[in-house]
Parts: sequence; C-alpha cells; structure tokens
Amino acid sequence: MKGESSVLTVPTPQQEVGSSTQELATPGKVKPERKRAGRLSEDKRFKIFAGSANRKLAEDICTHVGVQLGESKLQRFADGEIYFQLLENVRGVDVFIVQPTCFPVDQHLVELLIMIDALKRASAGRITVVVPYYGYARQDRKDRPRVAISSKLVADLLTTAGANRALFMDLHAAQIQGFFNIPVDHMFASPVMVSYFRELNLPNLTVVSPDAGGVERARFFATKMQAPLAIVDKRRTDLNVTEVMNVIGDVEGRTCLIIDDIIDTAGTLVKTAQALLEAGAVKVYAAASHPVLSGPAIERISSSRLEEVIVTDSIPLREEAQKLERQGKIKVLSVAGLLGATIESIHMETSVSSLFS
Repeated sequence: MKGESSVLTVPTPQQEVGSSTQELATPGKVKPERKRAGRLSEDKRFKIFAGSANRKLAEDICTHVGVQLGESKLQRFADGEIYFQLLENVRGVDVFIVQPTCFPVDQHLVELLIMIDALKRASAGRITVVVPYYGYARQDRKDRPRVAISSKLVADLLTTAGANRALFMDLHAAQIQGFFNIPVDHMFASPVMVSYFRELNLPNLTVVSPDAGGVERARFFATKMQAPLAIVDKRRTDLNVTEVMNVIGDVEGRTCLIIDDIIDTAGTLVKTAQALLEAGAVKVYAAASHPVLSGPAIERISSSRLEEVIVTDSIPLREEAQKLERQGKIKVLSVAGLLGATIESIHMETSVSSLFS
C-alpha cells in the first residue's frame, strides 16, 4: 500500500478453547460471583490489543494476566493518516484496548477511535477501552464564556465509535464518569503509591493538596498514610500559569508530600513546593499519576528543591524525563498489575472494589 511506513506487529500464538460452565440463577437468591479461571491464556474469548501510545504498559499488563498481546497491524500513510487492521479473529470475543491519550493527544485519540471501529466491524463481543490517561479531561465544565467541554466530547466520540465499557485511572475530575452512557470503572493509583511511601517511612509526614479541587484525592491518601492534611490555596491567572496564595494547615518542621493527578508544565508543583518550604517544611516530595511533563517541566523539576517526584507508567516518560529518572529525581511506579487485575475482574465479572484498598 502506497505511503505506508513500518508495521507494528506483535504475534499471538493459537490459543486453546477454554471450557466454561453456566450457572442457573435460583429464584430469591443472589447469583454468586463467577470464580476466576485458572489461566486466562486458555480463554479464547478474551484478548488484549494495544495502540502505539504506551505499548510497554500493555505488554506488562499481558504479562500480569498471562496472555499474549493481540496481533494487529498499524501503519501510516504518507500524509499521516492511520491504517489499522486486526490480524486475528475477534468475533464474539471480550476485547480490551490499552491506549492512553497522551502526547501527541490528537493522534493517539484518533488511533483509539479507529481501533474501536475495526473491532466493532469485526463483530467483537464487547469492547472495553483501557485509557490510563484520559486526554482533554481538564476542560470538564464551562468555567468561562464560549468554551468547549472537551471531556464530554471525547466521551461521546468513544461511545459513538463503539466502545461498550471504559476503564480509566485517576481522572482529572470524577464527574467525567457521568459523561458516559456506558459502564465506567474508575481506578486509582493510590494503592501503588501508598505502598511505596509506607516503605519510605517518611518522618512527620503531612499530605498536601496543591489546590482545592484535589482535596478529596489528598484526603484519601492522608487517611491511608495516617497523616495530617494541608491545602495550598492557589489562583490560576492563565492556562498553565498559577499563582500560589497561601498554605492552609501546619507544615512547619514537617515532611510534605504533594499529591496530584497530572504534572504538566510543573509550574503548580514547583510553586507549591516553594510555598511549603517558605512555610517551614523540612523536605518536600511529590506524587502524581500522570507524568505529562510538557514544555519547561523537566528543567523546573531539575532545578527545584523537591526531594523526589513519584509518577506511574500510565504514560511513557519522555527522553528528557528519563535522564532525571536515572539521576533519582523521578521515580516511576508500575500500575500494570493494578490494571491487569481490574481487566481480569471485568472479564470474569467479579467485583473490583477490593482493588481500591
């Protein structure tokens, strides 16, 4: 095909047909949850595919679940248009697509929509989009005249394309779940991060929310860490521009941990850390689920007085950020196990509530 570039292909060995039993519901009784099968690798009606946004995370999820990544072909025409083809049968299959809509956001979003359409036209039984990072989430309401609500628009696009279910992690605003007319599972990276900080055993810890919108997230974290909570009152003067006002709470002589969902240009993060240090904090750490790290973010973090910035592999680190990782300034925690367990629970129709703890 003219104009096509390199092929992105991951082979999948032929899977054996797994046996299954069907339970009849007893009148007046609640049907018990299905128990997990021994190995999902033996379940022919379960497959995971991935786009190009974060292929390593998809592979790690497959390793955790015990299956091979689905075989597909992703190419681009000379003008940048996306060509996608499934290279195996998915008729009646419970399919999961792993694709965060990270940089370049528009490209990865369109790629996801085309993958959904291909699966729908191939008669997949159910299509679940696994979007660890949900792009366009920051425009979730009309906070100014004549602006778009892009997070709702993206929800409509995913649903119209053919998604039957969605799995997200640490949405920028919880109400985005309500923009979907399909079932949504909203997971949090907090269990992974809490385990890490418990091992660090930081003395005199205070958990800090960098703004009023993140208080619920920080409060949950503080409860798990059995630490007090502080809030930084900030005022946003323009896009990606914030002005820190004051610190609400006692941080003098404390080790502070800033909890956020996204680190974009790191302006808010660095100013928050500086405000905490000026208020008497001894050390400042930071943790965020999504390391977007745009523009001057790397330079700002590198020159800041932050002890360490902890992020997840929801989106891949850029090359510049990987240098800070090698220097110990940035630490990446994997959420592949958490997402893999959630995918397994969705497929087996078991509760995901235990994964929140």
